Amino acid sequence: MTYLNCRIPGCKKTFRNKSGQTQHVRSAHPMPLRNRPSFHQAAPVSRSPSPENPAFDNQQDFDDARLLEGADEAFMPEQGVQLGPLFRTFHPHLTGRKCDVHGNFIDQNALPPPRTEALPTDWTPYENRVAFETAEFLYTRNQMSAGQIDTLLDLWAATLIKHDDSPPFTGHRDLYETIDSTPLGDVPWQTFSMSYSGTRPAENVPPWMTAEYDVWFRDPRLLVHNMLSNPDFAAEIEYVPYRDYTDDNKRCYKNFLSGDWAWKQADIITQDPETHGSTFVPLIIGSDKTTVSVATGHTEYHPLYLSIGNIFNGVRRAHRNGVVLVGFLAIPKSTKEHLDDKDFRNFRRQMFHSSLAKIFEPVKLNMTIPDVVRCPDSHYRRVIYGLGPYIADYPEQVALSGVVQNWCPKCLNNRKNLDGDGELLLRCRHHTDLVVQELPHAHLWHEYGIIQEVVPFTNDFPRADIHELLSPDILHQIIKGTFKDHLVDWVEQYLLLTHRASDAAEIMDDIDRQYTAVAPFAGLRRFPEGRGFKQWTGDDSKALMKVYLPAISGHVPQDVVRAFSAFLDFCYIVRRDTLTEDDLTQLQDALNRFHQYREIFKTTGVVLNFSYPRQHSLSHYSLMIQLFGAPNGLCSSITESKHIKAVKEPWRRSSRYKALSQMLLTNQHLDKIAAARSDFEARGMLRGSCLSDALRALRETRPDRLRLNEPQNQTAEGDLVDIVDGPTVQAHVELAAAPVPGRSPDVPALMLDLDLPTLPTLIQQFLHDQLHIDDDEPPEFDPATAPTYMGRVSVFSSAAASFYAPSDLSGTGGMRHEHIRATPSWRGGPARNDCVFVSMNDEVSCGLDGLAIARVLRFLGFNYRTKYLRCAVIRWFSYITDSRDPDTGMYLVAPSTNDDGTPDVSIIHIDCIFRAAHLIPLYGSNFLPRAITLHNSYNVFRAFYVNKYADHHAFEVA
Repeated sequence: MTYLNCRIPGCKKTFRNKSGQTQHVRSAHPMPLRNRPSFHQAAPVSRSPSPENPAFDNQQDFDDARLLEGADEAFMPEQGVQLGPLFRTFHPHLTGRKCDVHGNFIDQNALPPPRTEALPTDWTPYENRVAFETAEFLYTRNQMSAGQIDTLLDLWAATLIKHDDSPPFTGHRDLYETIDSTPLGDVPWQTFSMSYSGTRPAENVPPWMTAEYDVWFRDPRLLVHNMLSNPDFAAEIEYVPYRDYTDDNKRCYKNFLSGDWAWKQADIITQDPETHGSTFVPLIIGSDKTTVSVATGHTEYHPLYLSIGNIFNGVRRAHRNGVVLVGFLAIPKSTKEHLDDKDFRNFRRQMFHSSLAKIFEPVKLNMTIPDVVRCPDSHYRRVIYGLGPYIADYPEQVALSGVVQNWCPKCLNNRKNLDGDGELLLRCRHHTDLVVQELPHAHLWHEYGIIQEVVPFTNDFPRADIHELLSPDILHQIIKGTFKDHLVDWVEQYLLLTHRASDAAEIMDDIDRQYTAVAPFAGLRRFPEGRGFKQWTGDDSKALMKVYLPAISGHVPQDVVRAFSAFLDFCYIVRRDTLTEDDLTQLQDALNRFHQYREIFKTTGVVLNFSYPRQHSLSHYSLMIQLFGAPNGLCSSITESKHIKAVKEPWRRSSRYKALSQMLLTNQHLDKIAAARSDFEARGMLRGSCLSDALRALRETRPDRLRLNEPQNQTAEGDLVDIVDGPTVQAHVELAAAPVPGRSPDVPALMLDLDLPTLPTLIQQFLHDQLHIDDDEPPEFDPATAPTYMGRVSVFSSAAASFYAPSDLSGTGGMRHEHIRATPSWRGGPARNDCVFVSMNDEVSCGLDGLAIARVLRFLGFNYRTKYLRCAVIRWFSYITDSRDPDTGMYLVAPSTNDDGTPDVSIIHIDCIFRAAHLIPLYGSNFLPRAITLHNSYNVFRAFYVNKYADHHAFEVA
């Protein structure tokens, strides 16, 4: 006899028939009436170790912090403080105490000095708010050309002449001059030249030996001053290295200053008593070559970026002026004849390091002697700088560390066996200097992978070791490297080795069809033609990771599937916004499983060994997390996305003739506008909009003159928005702002539309549940006595879920926003009915224990008595087993049916919906018919994976 499992995850009950299952679910797992706020994963409040930060207000567990009041000797409590679920201890000496402009420590409860004497009506150098927002819109947001600016202002002037008025600017020159006269954010560009100074041949001197190379840069010390004084960061910055501990006394790593490296640096710095009470400001550096035009001659630039380790990781990822352009490094060119010349290669390497040493020379003095700087809270502090992690891809890491290609820049394992058989022996500056002194060039090159001629720029600065400072690079090491360039390619090679070429091609086409047939989901990229395109981006690889595993599971051996599953687990764990010691244990377990199952590629002849530097780098992640905190705050995706605003867009705005000088000016203007906005916002001058300000002023002077509606917020039916910038708020689901026009059927009509004869009874059940929502022991549902409703209902095509998902691409508060669709026609095509996670247990905060899967048929709203009820008609899915699939690591579900074979349908309040869920069909080994597409795959298949790789939040939930 076949037994049915309970459809609620975590329940072990089995049943002989569907009726028994249904009765059990309704009694043992009553339908959630409404989701209690406690279900949604609580977001940690943004905090700073400084007690004056508003995040500490009203904290019940912060009584110990009152010890700080009036304390001049100890700014931080020695015993630490309880911050929600975490216990935090602070560095005892480098404590970030407030001081005056001369560096003298002051009363730590003193009010900050005024940031500016300017009045809230002073828009200098702009005439008014309209002028500033016009400049910002045209220059920053729209990036309008000079000619188009003139045309627009002429048209604007034509409408104002009859009113004896004029636009805020006469033309583009007036606009540019106004921006240029902004006093804030002004860090001028400087330049120096470098050239070859070694021995030259007597004749036929290579061109690169006689050329001069210009390096453009801005003073990094002044750039850091601007970042530290930015009031936007007031609640998103930390001044003191700290350590967080969970309830079971295990370390927790998140923002940069929570790592061990900052604490150890503070220990070294405070060996000098004169530095006690100062603030440590690590400089996070990044560089990466980028191409702006291939068609017009392969135009390359080598930008250099700067951030500080004190701001939260989320701020750095969202940029928010937390990552700035420092300079453009020179790119030495040579003819093909001399490209492999040893002297040219050594000159190119050492010029790179000499340029970096020269650029960061202005901060060297203040790496030991404090610099007095105004901070985002308007107080001054004594600051000690230090070279922090360097964000770079593997070719740049090789150049920075002075190691030979294909060697690891962080450890001494031989390039022929990078993963080795024993414990990793890390490189360090002192060991490198010693062996360079003692060993010949050839021995250094072949046995240690060291290039003798390269002297890292970090050797010129205190407390800096380039091998230690090379940061983890999720984008190039994990996503582009291990996943796309290795594993995906190895699957293709495996198919070619084990099948005839024509059969392998057919299988690869079927794999392509399978992941193009998955249902739509927020943030899921489409591959309508498969993956057969030449130019892969990091976003392409991230998108493929979400859907690739189920597509290959029927075509490759079990160990290949398990290798991918283990690798994806590693990738998603390492992208967490916060990692504990338990997470590091999970991370190592995933890496061990990956190393175990990837052997299938060696035994089948796909690869000879696994000595790949980017794949080997996975072994260093656990240590780097302990040193630098969560690695998503140090990924090269941060610098690559900065390329767009700092390099590519300014290049497109240039005339292409001597473009670099124009790009420098554009970046300077952008920084000035951003600094002006921060200043105006800090003075409360940018509340509302220009139109709301104008309407308010007009109503005050002429209350009967104008009757206009205020601009409204965008409805849930607008464009899909994944990022919600701003503070962390309670997770919630809302219906679209307006119902579908002309779609207000009564219940009988909706019953026919949904082909759901039981709809009136389902509404009765829903009303019964809502009426008894507060009853501890509600009466049993009886259709004969339960309330009925046959009136009109409003139909909504979507709902919007907002939730805390800091590990995904999100705003500075960690909030993410997604749409859940339930419409008979999406974008003029077939129907779209998304799936959702439904809370079945108010006590559960995350995980599938307590979450059920359902598909939304319609979103509804209707008035009943004195309340407006918002609900969803859903079809339930049941879990096929009570554990994950051992190969893919994902749960399996199937559409649930009643005893008579009809779909198992209910009506729930939308507060019961947690967020959208993504299901991928269990394809099996049969080829996918071409008639199955993304529009009908939910209707065709009878078993599905709950896709935990849809995004990082889904990985935590599913």
